[in-house]
Amino acid sequence: MNRLFVVNKPIFRSSNGYMGYVKRKYNTKKVGFSGTLDPFATGCLIVATGQYPKLFQYLKKTPKSYAATLWLGANSESLDIENVDSVKIIPKLSLESIEEALKSLQGKLTYYPPKFSAKKINGQRAYDLARAGEEVKLKQITSTIYDIKLIHYTHPFVHFEATVSEGTYIRSLGAMLADKLNVDATLSSLKRLNEGDFFYDNEKALDPLKFLKIPQNIYTGDEEFLELGKKLYLDYFEIKEDGTYWVETKEFFSVIEILDGEIKYKLNRINKYA
Repeated sequence: MNRLFVVNKPIFRSSNGYMGYVKRKYNTKKVGFSGTLDPFATGCLIVATGQYPKLFQYLKKTPKSYAATLWLGANSESLDIENVDSVKIIPKLSLESIEEALKSLQGKLTYYPPKFSAKKINGQRAYDLARAGEEVKLKQITSTIYDIKLIHYTHPFVHFEATVSEGTYIRSLGAMLADKLNVDATLSSLKRLNEGDFFYDNEKALDPLKFLKIPQNIYTGDEEFLELGKKLYLDYFEIKEDGTYWVETKEFFSVIEILDGEIKYKLNRINKYA
């Protein structure tokens, strides 16, 4: 069964571990997800079964929006509530200082990902090395913070929302906010609200063709050539410029690449209905 949908990942479940529940619920062995959420994070997680996980790289999944809570005075090596080692009572901050700090984080940011992250170092996950007490050296990354705003402040908790580019670490964003405020702090909650046009809607089945970030091309030749993966010729395509496109027949759709006049299949014979 091919199915594309969004689940609401619960707290303290890994994204990968939650797929066991999805497999049982939908009685399928083939399931995949896009955009890993930390175990303590909740919310929007794009899931696909059957052939549809192959489409993840072609979906419109940005920008992403998150709702987060920063716990002022708490300290955690993992930058979340899983490893809180101390809590200090700190004076209440002014709304102006918090809003100013948040505003200063908007735009492009270059920073180090959290040590407790899924980034790989010589084939090993950074969080495995960190939990084993080994040194973790990660390269800096750059993210774009399109929008970040204060939702409300109930001391010692700062609730904010951020709309960001793909690959942004909100735990690192929380750490940078803490630095701007000159306090110890860690995220106490994190919820992904959406990934591009993907929102949680009771696991409703979605039409993948409405979420593809690549344009459609029209094939005017014999549909059997396309469905059987035969050699295709540029003359039978409405758009002839180099690029990656999706093309459909009555029962199937495919992803093709046009390069220097040659047609290459990227994905072929994806069933639209089952």
